[in-house]
Amino acid sequence: MNNTEQLIKIPSDSTGTAAVPSDPASASASAPSPSSFDPRADLAAAVELAGRTLAAVRPEQYDAPTPCEEFDVRRLSSHLVAVVRRISVIGRGEDPFGVPSFADEIPDGGWAAAWEPGAREVAEVWADPGVLGRQLRLPMGVLPGAAAAAVYTHELTVHTWDLARATGQDPEWDQALIERVIDVVRRALPAETRGGRIPFAEVVAVDAGAPAIDRLVAWAGRRP
Repeated sequence: MNNTEQLIKIPSDSTGTAAVPSDPASASASAPSPSSFDPRADLAAAVELAGRTLAAVRPEQYDAPTPCEEFDVRRLSSHLVAVVRRISVIGRGEDPFGVPSFADEIPDGGWAAAWEPGAREVAEVWADPGVLGRQLRLPMGVLPGAAAAAVYTHELTVHTWDLARATGQDPEWDQALIERVIDVVRRALPAETRGGRIPFAEVVAVDAGAPAIDRLVAWAGRRP
């Protein structure tokens, strides 16, 4: 990712996604230029890794807690399917609230099968480079498509870590991708903006030489 310093300095929503102002003019003024900011490859990689992690969940793990305290494995799996569906809806310029935050219609064990068509649709919708410069509506505001893709790369990566930690998985993280996500989230979610309406815990201190994924989730208030 390039020009991450231009990403909006904004708080976060309850799912771990960087939130944005509801004023489209404000969002557009400080968002990255789509000509120099193309996070679609990172988004695709985050979708792929989330799907593989979801597919490896076992039935006896559904009730296990996750580092995202309000979700157990079952609820987080349902939320992830909803997220991948919403990414496509957003990319088409449609109302994100048309997609519920949870895929409650999916029975236990059906999340991986539901993920596959959702992931294919993301690839199809976001294959159009024109989406990067379009003003897209997210649940928390309006952003150019390039910034929206970065926001969802962050959400998918953090929730993939949540799911992996809860189910004893050890994904092969793309270190360069994680470093790019860190560049974005440190600007989008400053350490000072915690508490009150910001549903992130305080930044957890980790060694500067810690693995990139540990530094990312620690910035989101998780304990790696």
